[in-house]
Amino acid sequence: LLQLEQTSKSIDSSAHMITTARVPADKQVRIAFSLNESPDDASPENLSLAFPELDQQLQPLPPCHESKESMQVYKQHCKIAEEYHEVKKEIALLEERKKELIARLEQVEKESMDAAQLAKEYAELTEENRTLKLAQTQCVEQLEKLRIQYQKRQGSS
Repeated sequence: LLQLEQTSKSIDSSAHMITTARVPADKQVRIAFSLNESPDDASPENLSLAFPELDQQLQPLPPCHESKESMQVYKQHCKIAEEYHEVKKEIALLEERKKELIARLEQVEKESMDAAQLAKEYAELTEENRTLKLAQTQCVEQLEKLRIQYQKRQGSS
């Protein structure tokens, strides 16, 4: 413990000392965290105004300006809120793209169904045309036979 106190005097004032009095001496303990200010130019006041669309429970709480740790947590929360906002924007864009693709797919399927319907109708009309041509040929042949019979009767009378 005496050695720990001596080390704390040589540590920079921006670092915080954590005592390990409850941890047995044979156990090695390493705790590391940084309270250094981030190089952001954004002040906490400006960052809190940057997320008006976030739900109230997701809004970064104002930090305690006297505590570097509080300021750091606040800045991290602001970064997370910004990332959250970006992800929500990306999701919205992807959902819009999904709607566009679904609409396009429905249009293609409709056109495909229309094409299939037209192909079916074409096949039916082609069959009807063939049947009508066959009937016409039979009628022409029957008419020709009737003419021949009529001429024979005219010639014999």
